[in-house]
Amino acid sequence: MATSNFTTTITVDNSAEEVFNAVNNVRGWWQGHIEGDTTKLNDEFSYRMKDLHFSKQKLVEVVPGEKVVWLVTDSKLGFVQNQSEWTGTKIVFEISEVNNKTQLRFTHMGLVPGIQCYGGCSSGWEALVQKSLFSLLTTGKGQEVF
Repeated sequence: MATSNFTTTITVDNSAEEVFNAVNNVRGWWQGHIEGDTTKLNDEFSYRMKDLHFSKQKLVEVVPGEKVVWLVTDSKLGFVQNQSEWTGTKIVFEISEVNNKTQLRFTHMGLVPGIQCYGGCSSGWEALVQKSLFSLLTTGKGQEVF
């Protein structure tokens, strides 16, 4: 069984600073109810999508223009048996220059094949990053994906 963390990548014409700012504008691309601050080291915020998903994130690494890491400190996924599957995982946004463009590499460390939410959660992240976050960067407005 593969143990690879879920990863997806987008490449845009935006600057690294613009990509960094878009990542931190969580309300601009992640649909649902978000409470708390989402921009600086040690900020904590919660995310809720109806009764399906609750998670609380803490920003544990913030390097302007380069990297943002969220630690999931609490979670309740209403669609899987182990509802706390996300708790203790990390969500990593790495920003780099590739061929005169800016690449954003998204990795959910701990979201691996073999856990029950992998299929639905990886599909959700794929849509959020590839469609909504990409749209926020290229049009100034995130895209509704759920």
